[in-house]
Amino acid sequence: MQLALFDFDHTLTRCDTYARFLRRIATPAQLARARWQVGPWLLGYRAGLVSAAALRARVTRLAFAGRDFAEASAHGAAYAREALPDMLEPRAMRRLQWHQAQGHEVALVSASLDLYLRPWCERHGVTATICNGLERDADGRLSGRYHPADIGPDKARHVRARFDLARYERIHAYGDSGEDRPMLALAHARWYRGRPLAR
Repeated sequence: MQLALFDFDHTLTRCDTYARFLRRIATPAQLARARWQVGPWLLGYRAGLVSAAALRARVTRLAFAGRDFAEASAHGAAYAREALPDMLEPRAMRRLQWHQAQGHEVALVSASLDLYLRPWCERHGVTATICNGLERDADGRLSGRYHPADIGPDKARHVRARFDLARYERIHAYGDSGEDRPMLALAHARWYRGRPLAR
């Protein structure tokens, strides 16, 4: 048995899908506030002063706090159906499909949201999904926080918790960022930004 682990944004896609999803669902008031509430954090991220995880937590809180989970889920399903197909990277998708054709187990491991990743995975026959979810209360109101936490910095730990890696004769991993490197280190065959890495 073989296992293939795929990051999503900038690996299976040509762009950042999470930022585009947030812009799509943001209310006019949120968009108006974003320049002042997110802009400095984005500049800090680009300068290497703010981590990807810290920026994600900030924008997630601003976008989702107080919103209805069912409404957000409907937006996610529509985004997966209508927008994601145009963002996919054809070569990476062919690689995913090759693994599926070989009978390998395929898992998506992403810090993006389950609101649109789970519908996308169902459509593409990816049965294992490790990604971020959102905390909600008994009435279905979102807090704006991740549940249980942002998996981005801990992808490798989540992979180990989900899979008994010793069962697999060969593990493949595909990623594009520093957050993916610990996951890539679990694999026998590692691909970074579309290029194979030597062990």
